[in-house]
Amino acid sequence: MPELPEVEVVRRGLERWVSGRTVAEAEVLHPRAVRRHLAGGEDFAARLEGRTFGPARRRGKYLWLPLDDPGYSVLGHLGMSGQLLVRPKDAPDEKHLRVRLRFADALDTELRFVDQRTFGGLSLHDNTPDGLPDVIAHIARDPLDPDFDDAAFPVALRAKRTTVKRALLDQSLISGVGNIYADEALWRSRLHYDRPTATLTRPAVVELLGHVRDVMNAALDVGGTSFDSLYVNVNGESGYFDRSLDAYGREDEPCHRCGTPMRRRPWMNRSSYFCPRCQRPPRTSA
Repeated sequence: MPELPEVEVVRRGLERWVSGRTVAEAEVLHPRAVRRHLAGGEDFAARLEGRTFGPARRRGKYLWLPLDDPGYSVLGHLGMSGQLLVRPKDAPDEKHLRVRLRFADALDTELRFVDQRTFGGLSLHDNTPDGLPDVIAHIARDPLDPDFDDAAFPVALRAKRTTVKRALLDQSLISGVGNIYADEALWRSRLHYDRPTATLTRPAVVELLGHVRDVMNAALDVGGTSFDSLYVNVNGESGYFDRSLDAYGREDEPCHRCGTPMRRRPWMNRSSYFCPRCQRPPRTSA
């Protein structure tokens, strides 16, 4: 599933190619793509037509386009395979095209939502006074948000009384961090994924937060991480950060720091990758 860097790459593409444009026609080709819009596909399309998109926004893994009616926004969630693509109007339809938006201007491009597995989707939601779609009001700020509270984060993380990777993936504590960038930041911090948060010092948490930011910014610089063709930017291009990974996906390969073979362990229906020498497990861990 795309994490913060990948979603931010898509947001930047929408900001460039979609923000400020007025919808002339909306076409829902698969009802599951708008299932979170409870009034259905026809209502979704009707409420979009004639509306103008404002600046594209993001919090964590969620992105949205405010409408010129300030009361609501179009929320997008990419799920496992969702793609928001800006395509020429005459380009052939993608096999898994779910929603199409045509615009009332002279530009020859349209916005398409393509989703092979249909886990993602688009929906219309009322905005909170802060301008967030109401369904994501509980999502914490992400580490690249200029208003992220650095001073409060170490206290909040240690108070969770959980393990450090679980805390990083807790979207009510810090948003946008998923499995890939959690493993990368923990490797850089020399922390085992099962390290109890209560055992971390404030300086250790500050260092970890810095590594989370560093790895996400590095991924942003190369368009995010693409392991297959399912994650692409709005122009259909893949990111290249998979070539720079230090931990994730590197089972049995030498640690870039000490040369010890990297290990993979099942973790919460996912996998955790770590160096057994640089990231020693806590004594209480099995």
